[in-house]
Amino acid sequence: MPQYVYQGKDGVGKQRKGALQAPDRPTALAELKRQQIVVTGLREKRETVWNKEFYLGSPVKNEQFVVFCRQFATMIKAGISIVEATAILAEQSESKPLKKTLAEVAAELRKGNTFSGVISAYPRIFPTIFVHMIRAGEEAGSMEETLERLAVYFEKAHVTREKVKSAMTYPMIVSVMAVFVIIFLLKFMIPRFQAMFAQLGGDLPAITKFTLGLSRSLEQHWMVWLLIALAAVAAVYLLLKWERGAYAWDYLKLKAPVFGILNRKSAIAQLTRTLSSLFASAVPVLQALAIVEKAVGNRVIGDTLRECQTSLRQGRPLSEPLRQSWVFPPLVTQMIRVGEETGSIDTMLGKVADFYERDVENTVDKLKQLIEPVMILLLAGVVGFIIASVMIPMLSLYRNIS
Repeated sequence: MPQYVYQGKDGVGKQRKGALQAPDRPTALAELKRQQIVVTGLREKRETVWNKEFYLGSPVKNEQFVVFCRQFATMIKAGISIVEATAILAEQSESKPLKKTLAEVAAELRKGNTFSGVISAYPRIFPTIFVHMIRAGEEAGSMEETLERLAVYFEKAHVTREKVKSAMTYPMIVSVMAVFVIIFLLKFMIPRFQAMFAQLGGDLPAITKFTLGLSRSLEQHWMVWLLIALAAVAAVYLLLKWERGAYAWDYLKLKAPVFGILNRKSAIAQLTRTLSSLFASAVPVLQALAIVEKAVGNRVIGDTLRECQTSLRQGRPLSEPLRQSWVFPPLVTQMIRVGEETGSIDTMLGKVADFYERDVENTVDKLKQLIEPVMILLLAGVVGFIIASVMIPMLSLYRNIS
C-alpha cells in the first residue's frame, strides 16, 4: 500500500506533518479530513532500494506482539469496534512494521472486509494461529473471548520462549569470550616468549611445544584458519538446509544432554498450549494439528503430529500416536486420553501446558545455577593450560639458575 507524506494544520491551527498508509490519494485526503487536519501539502512517498525496509525473520518482536494482543483484547472487551481499535493501535504502536500493517488493515476494514480475511494477507506479521483463531471467533460470534484467549496464549508462549533463550544465552556468550581470549593469548602474548625460549635453548616440555606451535600456526597461517572457520560455518548452514541434516539437528536438540530435556519440555508446553487454545476456539482438529506442526517447528515432533492426523482420519484416538512416541511422557498422553474420554480435551491440554511451563521455569533456574560454575571452570582451564605452557619452562629455568 502506498505511503503519503502530508503537511497541514489541525483544528487549533497547529502545524502538523507526518505520513500515513492509504490505497490512493483521495482515501488519504479523506483520512486526514477525518482527523480534522487541513492539508496544505500531500505527496506519495516512492519506495526505492534506499528506503525499503528489510527484515530477517519476523518484523515484529514477540514482546511487541504480546502487547498488541493484550491491548486489542482490552479494547474489544471495552466495547470499541474492531475498526476503531485497529486504527488506535496503529497510531500508538512502537513497532514500525506493525504500525504500518495495522494502518493498512484499518483501511481495508472500512471497506467492509472481515478482519481474518485482511490479516491473512500479512503472514509475516500475524502468525497462523492468530489468523485461524480470529476466523473461528468471527464465525462463532465470540471475538471478545477469542482475543482474550490469544492474549493469554502469546503472553505465556513469550515467557516460556524467553526462559529457554536465557538458559542458552549464557553458555554461548562465555564460549565466544573463550575463543577471543584464546586467540588474543596465542596471537599477541605467546609470540613474545618464543624468542626468549629460542635464546635459552634446551628441550621444552611437550605442553609448551604444542602451545608455541599453535601460536606460530595462527600467526603465519591465519588466512588458512579463517578459511577453515568459514568452511565450517558454510558446512553447518548447508547441512541444516538439507532435509536429513535438519531432521538430525531437530533430533539432537531433543536428545542432547542437559539441554535436550529443556528443549523437550519447552516443545511440549508450546504444543499443548497451542492445541488447547485452538480447540477452545473451535478450530477443526485436523486443521489445528497442522497449525501446531508449524508452530512447534521441530521435524521429529512434526512426524508424530502427522501420525496423529492419520490416526484421527482412521477413527482412532489422538493420544495413541503420542503414547507411542518417545518425545511425550506418560503424563501427557494419559491427560489427553482422559480429556478425550470426558470431552474436555482443551481443558486437559491447558493443564498439561501449565505444568510444563512451570517445569521449564524451574529447569531453567536449576540450569543457570549449574552452568555458571561449569563454564567458568572450563574457561579457567583453557586459559590456565596456555599460561602453564609458558610458566613451566620459566620455573624450570629459575630452579636451574638457583
